[in-house]
Amino acid sequence: MRPNGWHLTGDLDDFLTRAWDFLCSRPALHTTPLTAIEKLRTRGGGGAPTQAGSTVFGWLVEDGAVRAALLRPPTGRLTLTTLSPGQADSLAAHLAAPGPRPCGVLSDDETATAFAGAWRRHTGAEAVRSWGARLHRLGTLTPPRRPPAGRGRVVGEREHGQLMRWCREFAADVGEAVTIDTESWAGTRFAEKRYTFWETRTARPSPWRARTRWSAGRSGSTPSAPRPGSAVAATRPP
Repeated sequence: MRPNGWHLTGDLDDFLTRAWDFLCSRPALHTTPLTAIEKLRTRGGGGAPTQAGSTVFGWLVEDGAVRAALLRPPTGRLTLTTLSPGQADSLAAHLAAPGPRPCGVLSDDETATAFAGAWRRHTGAEAVRSWGARLHRLGTLTPPRRPPAGRGRVVGEREHGQLMRWCREFAADVGEAVTIDTESWAGTRFAEKRYTFWETRTARPSPWRARTRWSAGRSGSTPSAPRPGSAVAATRPP
């Protein structure tokens, strides 16, 4: 085990050797970094020494054990596991040294707030909140007593325009600034999901579901057409 403090690497295998057990110790809490890691592991982007524009991985050692982890993709936005105010301050001090600096942070609200405050103290930069969402842990699945009318169907090419429209509306409802059209679709986080429409007897799609796979066979779901201010309420389309 390396000395106490933050350690950075561009080698995904090295990072997983150090931080994998820590990340898997609380998979529900760490679902976001685990999902990002699985994408890199299956599609490439790790395993080689750090180069300009590549993903940087990090972990924090305290008392001989890993206590936190981070990812910094080419976009520059940090993905952080939960940090205490002191841990956030030590990370900000570490990243404020000469070299590439983060342009944002994605984490739980308390961690993001703590890091933003620490970053301001160390660099003088002011933070601006961009968007927020709430993740809900999936509990035990209980089949309905009476199945709803209709059937599920994987979204096909002919519904791609409608799918992009619903994704744009979802992003707007949760305050996410992203362009979603035919040209930009492949580069958005929405393109990597598998979508299912639920069709009624009129063959009109009702609520839809999107699933993102990550390691250990787990997945996260995003419902359709949420009410303003909610990232979890599925409704019928207009």
